[in-house]
Amino acid sequence: MKKRPRKPVIPRTAQETTRHAIMALLGEGSVSAKDISTAVHLPEKEVYSHLEHIRRSLHATGAVLEVAPAECRMCGFVFAKRDRMTPPGKCPVCRNEAILDPLFSIRGLQEQETD
Repeated sequence: MKKRPRKPVIPRTAQETTRHAIMALLGEGSVSAKDISTAVHLPEKEVYSHLEHIRRSLHATGAVLEVAPAECRMCGFVFAKRDRMTPPGKCPVCRNEAILDPLFSIRGLQEQETD
């Protein structure tokens, strides 16, 4: 049996990286990691590592990755002091697992682009 020749893989250009695509989404408004995952075609677990890297790289530019904290759907507890970007497993107050995902956005990016 002869193997078919494979088509060559065309890599993305430097302007079309995954992190640039994520940053473009974050610049448009607040989005969850699940929304980013479907838009960029990545598993949700990988999105969180990209968000952490984007947070560090934005710090150098003066822009900030804003995180709207996760919230319990049952009792309304807000996970305001949580540093991790991943959503919590369950609420510490009512022990319910129905948690609204944190939302991410970029603040300060548009002002710098217009300067």
